[in-house]
Amino acid sequence: MSNFFKVSFFLITSITWGQKTLQYADSIRIAKHIPEISYAVIDDKSIFEIEAIGLHSINLNDKATLNDRFHIGSNTKAMTAYVIAKYVELGKLQWSTKFFDVFPEWKQKSKPEYFNITLQELLSHRAGIQPLQGNAGFENEEEIKLPQFKGTNQEKRNQYGQFVFTLEPAKLDENMPFVYSNAGYVLATLMLEKTTGKSWEQLVEKVFNKDLKLHVKLSWPENQKKKDTWGHTFENDTLKPVPSTTNNKLDIDQPAGDINIRLKDYVKFIQLNLQGLKGESNYLKANTYQFLHKGVENYSMGWFNIYENGKEFSTHAGTVGTYYTLVHIDRTKNKTYIIFTNSFNLDTQEGVKYLMRKLKANY
Repeated sequence: MSNFFKVSFFLITSITWGQKTLQYADSIRIAKHIPEISYAVIDDKSIFEIEAIGLHSINLNDKATLNDRFHIGSNTKAMTAYVIAKYVELGKLQWSTKFFDVFPEWKQKSKPEYFNITLQELLSHRAGIQPLQGNAGFENEEEIKLPQFKGTNQEKRNQYGQFVFTLEPAKLDENMPFVYSNAGYVLATLMLEKTTGKSWEQLVEKVFNKDLKLHVKLSWPENQKKKDTWGHTFENDTLKPVPSTTNNKLDIDQPAGDINIRLKDYVKFIQLNLQGLKGESNYLKANTYQFLHKGVENYSMGWFNIYENGKEFSTHAGTVGTYYTLVHIDRTKNKTYIIFTNSFNLDTQEGVKYLMRKLKANY
């Protein structure tokens, strides 16, 4: 078959798959009561399919577009690790840097079990940090409550960090090699803020907006002053739209889960990762990408590191209860499947699972 016919066949097949996927995705969206779904299938250089379907809110007629922004929850963690990796390359930190080498003045009021924890251990959830979830506190909130922290977000992060080290460490063993913790990402960010002299907010602006032109923002997408997505909670068996003016209580642990971004910009971020995984250096060095995704078993730097059936994946989901995002990077096939939604409940999760299976089957 000539190259012309090969290309023509590929384009026709892709269009056909795309049409079928779009119909399937919209049927899932309707059946599972998801207001809006945006999804993409990409490799390191190409976009095979990218769509936005549905409405900004159940109470509005604003139709979905690829300019819509989504809150990505814990998929922020990979972006936080990415920022930190840049400054590791610049020599501001090392993966082996110990937290208390950066903050020796905190030792006096901290439990000694934490004294040797490293940047790498914080980002891979192996530092024994309790699974704090921002202002929500522990799962057992009746026993432990977070104090009220005051000041700027950066000042609150510092107070929060000092509080974390007064708590008993989480237990790690061969059956529990890591304990997933938002607080660990806040502590890693504190190390970066201290060594660079810049706030988290300034670092995000520098790396993602000035350098990479990804147009990221913090907190909820703005839906009061302009048309954009509304997240949806689930109360009394009913979806409830959440205005952007609602306090999401993530001022302390923004580095763990509080970025919003357009799908088409997130695609660019993932493509940088895919290029690095193929051995190509870009904003980061190729070996840095390898380390971020595969440097630590089970959970590496912002990514679950999975090996199964002869394949390998980097995966992560993200939600704070109003949006739900899911990303699967098939490192063997050099393909990534991305799904963004603006609701969160069991129906949303199930719908996203079905759509993910369809995307993988098609590509």
